[in-house]
Order: sequence, then C-alpha cells, then structure tokens
Amino acid sequence: MKVKIAFCTLAAAAALVGSGCETHKHHHAKISKEQATQIAAQQVPGGTVKEGELEKEHGKWIWSFDIATPGTANVTEVHVDANTGEVIRKEIESPSDEASEAKAEKKHKKDKDDDDEKDEKK
Repeated sequence: MKVKIAFCTLAAAAALVGSGCETHKHHHAKISKEQATQIAAQQVPGGTVKEGELEKEHGKWIWSFDIATPGTANVTEVHVDANTGEVIRKEIESPSDEASEAKAEKKHKKDKDDDDEKDEKK
C-alpha cells in the first residue's frame, strides 16, 4: 500500500512539473495561442491548422503553426511573433521537407539529451 501511495505521489509530482514548464513558457507570449491561430489561419485561406506551439527561435518567442494547404499534400508553416502578433515567416513545405525537418529536430533533441546526460554525470 505504501508503495502504491508513493508511486501515485511521484506520478502527480511529475505531472505538475511537466505542466508547470509548459505554463511557464506561455508567460513569454503577449499574444494568446487562440489569437495567433486566427492570425496564422488567415495566411492560408481554406487551410486547416494541424499543429501549433510556442517556441523560442533565434532568441525570439514565436507561435509556430503547421497548416494543411488545401488541394495539396503540402503544409504551410506560419510563424507569428508571440509579442506583437506580426507574421514573421510563411513557408510552404512539401512532405519530404517536413520529413527532413522532423529528422533534424530529432537529431538535435538527441544531441541535447546526450549533452544533458554528460552534464549530470560530472
């Protein structure tokens, strides 16, 4: 029984820590996700927002959206400045472009995780 309580406590703490980080990130944005979604969607008439996230790119907080481009397999990536609401980038990506980007992001994350692991061992 004590093990079950300890496990549940640990799981709850992990959930709070994880959600705290995501919430903390949103304090950097003056523009809400909903507002940024509307701004981005206007850039691709008839498109469907597939994904949207707040991220820091080149020292600047942005909302990044992937929007399905009607009539094609392409996705339009739209970046909205998280402080001003200005569209700062709009780029059409083919499925192969998206796959290459995902592969690069995965490698970057692995490299970062490896570096973090090395730092913990020091």
